[in-house]
Amino acid sequence: MTSLIVQGSISLLGWVVLYTSLCYVNRRRTYEWNCRLVTLFHGILIVCVTAYIGFIDGPWPFTHPGTENTPLQITALLLSLGYFIFDMSWCVYYRTEGPVMLAHHTLSILGILLALVLGESGIETCAVLFGSEITNPLLQARWFLRKVGRYDTLTGDAVDLLFIVLFASVRIGVGGRMLYCELTSARPSLAVKVGGIAIYGLSCIFMVDIARFACRKSASKFRRWQERLKALE
Repeated sequence: MTSLIVQGSISLLGWVVLYTSLCYVNRRRTYEWNCRLVTLFHGILIVCVTAYIGFIDGPWPFTHPGTENTPLQITALLLSLGYFIFDMSWCVYYRTEGPVMLAHHTLSILGILLALVLGESGIETCAVLFGSEITNPLLQARWFLRKVGRYDTLTGDAVDLLFIVLFASVRIGVGGRMLYCELTSARPSLAVKVGGIAIYGLSCIFMVDIARFACRKSASKFRRWQERLKALE
């Protein structure tokens, strides 16, 4: 336990140092700009690490949930634990996120802590991290495009479309399959299963919001297309 506390503290310190360094280098940028750079870096890093864990290092999360954590799984979990504690603290301090996102961060922290303390279920926790973070770089790209005035372009449309497709297919589709395997397996603890249900429930809430956004954006683009056609008549 002491070792996990020390390693978790080191991870948190590392993310704080990265953020502080970015704020120093990018003095002309806002604090949120630099925080989102940290978020982007974490998303890319953890997707790569958890992809290696799930697809190469193993075991396969759909057939071996609840198994003992490996050293690489523990490293990935500690990296994300430090990041989520940093990011949630930042969001609470600057009041940039609503209750749903804060609930997501809280559940992520508790889920990672649970897997680390139990010493098991690291493989499915890493799978959840992979699924939840694979859309994160696109979310940050969307924000950066807005800030530089490039969101209302073909690039912005492509980012939105890819984000929606990935979210629906990976977090809802594959995530639903992962939750089914978790619930039907005898190995994972009850606490881990309840946590999986809670995380998936939040993903469904996000999916509803994303679907509403997609409908509004599609309707808006359709109206502009009709207006352009009328202007050409």
